[in-house]
Amino acid sequence: MKIAIACPYAWDAPGGVQVHVQQLAGRLERRGHRVIVLAPARGAPREENVVAVGRPIRLRYNGSVAPIAPHSARSVRRALEEFGPDVVHAHEPFTPSASMHAARWSRAPVVATFHAYADRSLLLQASARLLRSIWRSIDVRIAVSEAAREHVSRAFGGQVRVIPNGVEVGLFAGAEPIELPAGRRILFVNRLDRRKGFVDMVDAFGLLAATHPDALLVVAGDGKERSAVRRLPPATRRRVVLLGSVPHHLLPPYHASCEVFCAPATGQESFGIVLVEAMAAGLPIVATDIPGYREVVRGGVDGLLVPPADPGAVAGALRQLLDDPELGKRLVDSARSRAEAYSWDAVTRQVEGAYEEAVGGA
Repeated sequence: MKIAIACPYAWDAPGGVQVHVQQLAGRLERRGHRVIVLAPARGAPREENVVAVGRPIRLRYNGSVAPIAPHSARSVRRALEEFGPDVVHAHEPFTPSASMHAARWSRAPVVATFHAYADRSLLLQASARLLRSIWRSIDVRIAVSEAAREHVSRAFGGQVRVIPNGVEVGLFAGAEPIELPAGRRILFVNRLDRRKGFVDMVDAFGLLAATHPDALLVVAGDGKERSAVRRLPPATRRRVVLLGSVPHHLLPPYHASCEVFCAPATGQESFGIVLVEAMAAGLPIVATDIPGYREVVRGGVDGLLVPPADPGAVAGALRQLLDDPELGKRLVDSARSRAEAYSWDAVTRQVEGAYEEAVGGA
């Protein structure tokens, strides 16, 4: 099958959708399909199967900044005409970028995946009438979680199936540790902004550090809240290891070198890829009890869930895991098994089924 996958966000910018598309494309190619990826990019993509379709601009949306290419329609149409796909897979087709144009101009059947979640999206509700033509052009609709399905169904109704994000489970399960400063290390992986809870992470570590002098905070990511570590006393600040932005494929050794994983996002998360990766790596997890996250981690079963925007609760849960290794082992045993449900082997088969249904229906 010839498959064109459209990604709305800049290919050379970090992001969960880009990682998802890259890994899905690789899996599909290994299963014998011909695949191209259409995505905005600032420079020429390294991958032979990625076609740059416009230079991205940065727009603020849903508590984050999206690098998209609204003026990429002509490039997308040209790429689709040259490739002649059997099916087009548009990720986030309501984002005014490559995916929207691919869904709009495709002559082949369209499968769409919705990744986003928000408690309430006034922009989506206000744009619903304008977006209905895009909605009707989609043959099979996918959401990465129940939260994402609720988000899009609230405005449009209709049938949307859930196929979760895939994760390279084996990559994280079999990694060798990298050398880090001695101590019991807590890992944070994400953008350093308020939506991802980095300020809460810093404040929670400040509380924990007072009672656990061997605790270290290892931070993989970058962003505008990086300066939050200055809130800590100098001695505590020296126990924070700021790695900066780490390419996704280089993350597993850091997981293998740490004792606990913490994800204190404040909301607007449709899924928890970082949680599944930590589960696969065998790390006990502290995460916030928000839609998207609690679909992945069952509280008290696969990890500990705490209220969002509550550094005291985060510190208490971290303290609980550091002081009770048996609790951590029980959570890890359950989480490792659960992570297999999100392996790319399982997810790719479901996505292929969606393609076959779209092509058969057309």
